[in-house]
Amino acid sequence: MKSRVSRIFLGLALAALPLFSVGCGSSSSASGGSGEGSNPSGSVNMMVSDASTEDWANIGVKILSISLVPQGGGNPVNIYTAGSTVAMINLVQLDQLADLLGTLSVPTGTYSAANLTISANPGDVSLIVSSDPEVGFAGTAGATIPSSQIQIQGATGMSGSLTVHVTVNFVAPLVVAANQTSSLDVEFDLAHPAFIVGHVPPANGGQTVWAVNFKGPVRHHPIWDVTRLVLRHSYGTVTSVSSDDTSIAMTRDFPVEPPTNPETDVATSQSLTILADATNGTLFYDVDAKSVVPIKNFSTVATTLPGRFVRVAARYQSNGSLVAVRMWAANAFNSIYVSPEGHVLHVNTTTDIVTVQNELGAPVQLTVNANTEFFFRTPWNAVADATPIATGTSFLTNKDLVRGYKIHASVVDPLASPLVAQTIDIEIARYDGSISAVNANNFTYTRKFATVADDYTFTLPYISSSTANGSDPLTGAAIIGYKWWSFAYPTIVDSGTNAIPDFETATNGTVTFGVTAGAYPTWGESYATWNDPIAANAWAVPWTVLMPTTVPLGTAATSYVNGSPTGSFTMSETGGTTTVPVDLTTMSGSGTLVYQVDRTNGVVTVSAVDITTTAGQNTVTTNLVAGTPVKVYGIPQANASLKAYVVIYYTGTLPAASSVD
Repeated sequence: MKSRVSRIFLGLALAALPLFSVGCGSSSSASGGSGEGSNPSGSVNMMVSDASTEDWANIGVKILSISLVPQGGGNPVNIYTAGSTVAMINLVQLDQLADLLGTLSVPTGTYSAANLTISANPGDVSLIVSSDPEVGFAGTAGATIPSSQIQIQGATGMSGSLTVHVTVNFVAPLVVAANQTSSLDVEFDLAHPAFIVGHVPPANGGQTVWAVNFKGPVRHHPIWDVTRLVLRHSYGTVTSVSSDDTSIAMTRDFPVEPPTNPETDVATSQSLTILADATNGTLFYDVDAKSVVPIKNFSTVATTLPGRFVRVAARYQSNGSLVAVRMWAANAFNSIYVSPEGHVLHVNTTTDIVTVQNELGAPVQLTVNANTEFFFRTPWNAVADATPIATGTSFLTNKDLVRGYKIHASVVDPLASPLVAQTIDIEIARYDGSISAVNANNFTYTRKFATVADDYTFTLPYISSSTANGSDPLTGAAIIGYKWWSFAYPTIVDSGTNAIPDFETATNGTVTFGVTAGAYPTWGESYATWNDPIAANAWAVPWTVLMPTTVPLGTAATSYVNGSPTGSFTMSETGGTTTVPVDLTTMSGSGTLVYQVDRTNGVVTVSAVDITTTAGQNTVTTNLVAGTPVKVYGIPQANASLKAYVVIYYTGTLPAASSVD
């Protein structure tokens, strides 16, 4: 989520979204547990998603297999095994989006957890720095981090076959019924401070090491309404058109790694069935012919599609089927792939150029002209999903597109220079920053970037109190109106009549160390929605997640003192004149996340410390003493203290102050 947090570590699907989409492979149901005998099967939609980050252009992972753990015991049931060539998933592109693995056949039953096997050999996790990271970020802009500087935590096995095994316990059991479709969402939380820890040693201490930790930042997020998922565009090769022309079958394609120019594909055996929108019509773009027509079935293009490459923006129907909102077809993979996807890096309202950062960390410039159409993805509303919200350059002039948005554009001519945007799909309209001026009607986000021209201050209204706003993560109960939650407790949502007053109370604190950096306010992130009844033809906020405010690397001014329900210490900052009290929760179920980061002989180890236990409390008491370098992520309180969500303290070779700011 918040890029300030992501600067130290890696995070995936953040509060927000579904399970896995991996490269080539096929699904299978292994015997054992609920899969024994002749049990009938149901279907499970499998997806993967993550949160955004300002500092990384690419966080690539390879998922080798997925199995489900039967509730009450039994052998795990294997439902996915990657093929011989495993495509790398760039988590940065999955900013609250779901990349579809497929609809897999799963034995009926009730499952309580998923087991993930992630490839952990050198080179199996890739990190590419953004072309415009935050000031003070330890990576070089646009650089690929050498595999020798990436250490994957918890890897086991022989050299060449190293893996990390992660068990994700479900918030609510997954029930798979015969002839029905369920959905499973396992998130890689990019906003988790312990996902990627960048350890910058002193000048004589060696290279920067990036420790990648999958255990803890990967979690389950229940899906109560599959129709509200925003799916990443899918690429594939059309294999056939149904006899009644209502659907196509396509096998998934992924770009080759490392990339080539022109871009070529890696074919897989994963098959998807895509329906045309028989009611509202699918917009069909022939990239080669440079034409666009609405179609309600594939009859007019049926003879031209088999063997061609397609890119599909699709939505789920309630029965689990996929319907195309827009579809692009071309004879060459490069023609549909050279359609800039990524986060908006810059918006120049003088030249009408939008710069998008692609997954290689390179900036791609798009010219917006009078014919460029802007769409906002709303898959639960078929008409709105296929209708432009604006056309032309005024959308930029009005600052309705800013840095941090996740978009996927299509260009008039993929071979032209400069590229001219034909359409821009806004998949995520993200605002984040310090929160101020909170009242009953709206609040203000203030965001500062390395490039000053990208800074913004926006006042955004809450959505209408009568607007449907998803479901409660724990109960599935429908939520109406604005909601918010804290980063550390994504399933505990504050909604209803007290949500806004509670939000005002929760955001009225600041902390300061008495240095030139000034006060550290409450920080949050929201994904705005378009044309809510409260804000016609404008953005409004349906929800906010309070992110841990990141304060600079400091030192413990006093040693940690354990207590119940809280423990505490004070910390200071270099050059500061004031120490700040830090409170840690030691109660089971809501304990502060504490990590010990040790660097010894060039090896970085990230160890979770459970301070809800006596052993964990003793460990912190022994190691977090006065003078220990410490990093705190927390919510400023009205009494000028920090309520810590995450605490990281360092042992061994100590980090340099430049590793954070």
